[in-house]
Order: sequence, then C-alpha cells, then structure tokens
Amino acid sequence: MALAIQAIRGMRDVLPEEARRWRLVEDRLRDCLLASAYEEIHLPLLEATELFSRGVGEATDIVEKEMYSLLDRDGDSMTLRPEGTAGCVRAMLQRGLLYNQTQRVFYAGDMFRYERPQKGRYRQFYQLGAETFGFPGPDIEAELIYLGAQFWETLGIAEHVRLEINNLGTVTERQAFKDALVAYLTPHSDVLDVDSQRRLQTNPLRILDSKDAATQDLLHDAPELTQFLGPESTEHFDGLRATLDALEVPYTVNARLVRGLDYYTHTVFEWITDSLGAQGTVCAGGRYNGLVELLGGKATPGAGFALGLERVLLLHEAVSQEDVNLQISTAADVYVCVLDQQFHPWCLDLAGKLRVALPGIRIRTHAGAGKLKNQLRRADQCGVRIALMIGADEMSAGTVTVKYLRGEAEQQTLTLEQAANALRGYFKIGP
Repeated sequence: MALAIQAIRGMRDVLPEEARRWRLVEDRLRDCLLASAYEEIHLPLLEATELFSRGVGEATDIVEKEMYSLLDRDGDSMTLRPEGTAGCVRAMLQRGLLYNQTQRVFYAGDMFRYERPQKGRYRQFYQLGAETFGFPGPDIEAELIYLGAQFWETLGIAEHVRLEINNLGTVTERQAFKDALVAYLTPHSDVLDVDSQRRLQTNPLRILDSKDAATQDLLHDAPELTQFLGPESTEHFDGLRATLDALEVPYTVNARLVRGLDYYTHTVFEWITDSLGAQGTVCAGGRYNGLVELLGGKATPGAGFALGLERVLLLHEAVSQEDVNLQISTAADVYVCVLDQQFHPWCLDLAGKLRVALPGIRIRTHAGAGKLKNQLRRADQCGVRIALMIGADEMSAGTVTVKYLRGEAEQQTLTLEQAANALRGYFKIGP
C-alpha cells in the first residue's frame, strides 16, 4: 500500500473548529479597517523575485535564505510573496494610484517563508496588512498604532499585548550609525554568535536583535542610534510620542528595535505578547519613505503594518473568555428530509428558495438514501431545530411538512409561503 501523502512541513490545515475562530477574528479586524475608511485590495501570491531582493533588501534573512523562488518556463525568476508591503507598492505604482494622491489600503492573504516551523511560526502563514501612502507626518503612524490598539480591544486581548516603538531616522543617519556599530563590533567579532558574525558585514543592525547573552553584553557599551539622529528625525518621533500620550496608548521606547526589513525609516513599532513563548511579536510596522522610489516611483512617504493571524488566533484562544461557538455557529438550522429520491430535485429547489427568502438561515438538504427515522436522527445529531419533509402527498398538494425538533410545537403541513413565514417567525427574522 502506498504511503498516505502528508502536508508539506510548515504548511498546515485549518479545520472547522479553528476556522470558526479564524473567521471571527479576521472579520473583526476587517470591520475595524473598513470603519476607518481603508479600502481592501487583493494582490498576487507570485511576484518577480527582483521585487523582494530590491525592496526588502539583498542582505536580509528573508531574501538570503527564506524565500520560495522558482524559474518559470521562460527562465524568469519568481517568488511566492514572503511579505505584503513590496507587492502593495508595486501595485500602487503599476496602477497609477500614487500620483498626487493619498491612499489607505489593506490586504489579507498567505505569505511564504522557509523558516524553522514551530508553534505560531509556519512556512505558509496568513497576514493582514494595512498600508498608507502620501502622508509624511507622524499623525498617520499614530493612526496605524491606534488601529492596532482598537484591534486588541475588539478581540478582548488588550491586556496581553504591549507596544514598543523606536526611531530609525533617515537612511543617511542610519548608515552613520551602522558604520559606527561595525567599527565598534569588528575588534570583538570573536565574541559574537555565529549569526551576528555573518550579519556584521551584511546587515549589522540585526545584531541588535540577537538573543545571545555574550553578544548582548558586548552591545551594552555599543554606540546608540539616538546619537546620530538629526533634529528633524527627533522632532518627528517626538510628535508621534505626543500623540500616543494624548491618546493614552502606553508604549516603551526600545532603542534596539530595528525590524528585519531594509525599507524602514523613522518610526518602527511592534505589538508584543508574553503569552505565546518565543513567538512574541503579533503585529509590526513602521514608516518606509524610500521604498516607492526604490521600486521605480517618485519619492512618496509610506507607512503601514502587518499582523500574523495565526499568532493573533493563538493569543485569542489562550486569553480570551469569548465562546467562539456562540459567536459563530456553522450547524444547520433546518434539515430538508428526502422521503423518496425522485423528490430530491424538488427538495434542493425548496432549500434554495428558502435560503433566498430567509437570509442567514442555514439549510441542509439530505443526501443519500435512508429511512425518514434515520434522516431525523441525523438532523437531531447536527443540532438542527426544524426538519422539513416532502413526500408524495406533499408533492401532489404543493406543500411541505414542518417538524419542530426542539420544544413542543406541533408538526404542521403548510404551503411554501406559509412555511417560509413560519420559519421567519421561529427564527425571529425581520420582514
């Protein structure tokens, strides 16, 4: 016997119970964004590899070792998107949506990175991202952060996340800091962990993220980015902090928060939880003023964030007191029994008409032969509240028999219109 085919490592199935929580959480996040006048867009899963090598950065971990890339039949290199911002910028440019315009958009979908799978980290993962264009001031960053705060309140997890922010300054300021950091670390490179030794020449800012104790000890006396920030960068960041203070959004300034993508400038931020072990970041973002220009457009300020839905779901499941099954029930409300297979087409048609007349009511039609007693038993096991039965008598009279499976209401034989009205009253559906 051939071995059963398994899911690819790092890819997973989302089964009905988890899918209910998934839909609840994603719908609430979408509602927050739509209520804030962000417009939804849909982007391709597959993009030109150059988009990410140029936009995300050649020396980033994503581009160096985490992308799923392939050559198509014409020999062109393409990549399953590892993040959403670069593709969003490409779409805005290609469709002419940035010329003398401001934009607030959001997207949701699967991303792909070849990382070591663990709880909360998968090789195929789902992100919801929001991006803004044409807003140069710190006010839009405050708006994005405040949106995140609203997300957590809506999901009932606000007490379990905290906000960290940092100021990366301009590209020039950050480069001066990089040079100073490399000059400080190079004489002590033998103390650095293996990853940090590699990053010393390729992406030295990521050394600040190292979890290695010896590396962190060495960084204690390293130059700090604030030493290289000019007055405009400082004023920008102070403006953000003042707005967050006015909104009473608590935060911590983390001078070592740098993010793993090259396109960030000025503000970066992360929403972090201590309730998920090592996978603490649930949402991250910041400003990327140079990215549009880097990808071939005119200089355009941009800022955005992305959250990993799997981690938000894990956190919601771990700390929320909400009963998802009460919020989203996928059980059928009505079960249409088929007393004879020759009546099956009419039963399907009846169910279809009732779904149109009674939006929101879930109607399941029996499939497969079986005695009425067995069909009613199956309906009861599904949690159905009403069964509809159509036999020869009902077919000839143009009626349907309504049987109430919960409570003591008596069985009725009604016309289709009467049955629809009876269901409307039973389920308290407005006219």
